[in-house]
Amino acid sequence: MGVNLEQLRSFVEVAQRGNFTRAAEHLHLAQPSLSRQIATLEQDLGAELFARARGGSTLTVAGESLLPLARRMLADADSVRRELAELAGLERGRVRLGATPTLCISLVAEVLSAFHAAHRAIELHLSEHGSRRLLDELAAGELDLALITTSDAASADRFTVSPLLSEELVVVSSAASPPVTSRGSIRLSDVAALPQIVFSSSYDLRATTDGAFAAAGLTPEVVLEGAEMDAVLRFVERGLGVAIVPAMVLIDRPGLRSVRLAAPSLSRTISLARPADVTPTAAVAVMQRTIAATATAFAARAGATMRLAAA
Repeated sequence: MGVNLEQLRSFVEVAQRGNFTRAAEHLHLAQPSLSRQIATLEQDLGAELFARARGGSTLTVAGESLLPLARRMLADADSVRRELAELAGLERGRVRLGATPTLCISLVAEVLSAFHAAHRAIELHLSEHGSRRLLDELAAGELDLALITTSDAASADRFTVSPLLSEELVVVSSAASPPVTSRGSIRLSDVAALPQIVFSSSYDLRATTDGAFAAAGLTPEVVLEGAEMDAVLRFVERGLGVAIVPAMVLIDRPGLRSVRLAAPSLSRTISLARPADVTPTAAVAVMQRTIAATATAFAARAGATMRLAAA
């Protein structure tokens, strides 16, 4: 079988765009050349990969089966090229890191600052999405590492997932306003009665807090819905309402005060995921060590609301 990487790259591009013309433009190829590559690939594999129609092209059953394999082969080839280039001294490397929004404004900001200060020549790429989307990008070979707050046990064979931190979710309010309680903790029923700012439905945190209120038979008083993390924190600082957030976002935010939730408390585990079948490049290995060291420092700063996770 004479399948080559250029054929696979063309196949993936057409599959993603659903159109031979747009795929050819993105690859800077003449459309006849692209069509010949796909035709040759189909001949070599003995199966049609696309159902071609006037409105575009869709994957056949054979094409659907090939797509994840093609993405992985391209990712592996790219990883080998980058590793050999690093060893040859042609370039210093690249790291593609994914993280959830709550981690991007806290842990990841510290990680990238420390990493870039020590390794300025390494190219950095950041993808900010929810945990499920990040795992999809990791599986497709689009990321080297992903900092996630949820993990799918069914995907354990595809990823190596290392728990880093376990942290509580806390209730935050404006430091310029009176405390929401005089006690050391607050019950979820009391939080439900406070004006509350809640996250976009795309946040893993939103599902966690919605589930907790529903399980307790509570309906929170929502004054603003659909905000992103940085906006939520700013609105709380201005006294618009309270919010339930991860403890780590309180670090270096003097405009906010926090109180812990009384039992049952809410918590999350932050983990580092990477493809199980891909050997990390030198640059990725350095990033892994930087993340682990930064997580340890975060746990020391956060006090009782955060601890290092058991592996």
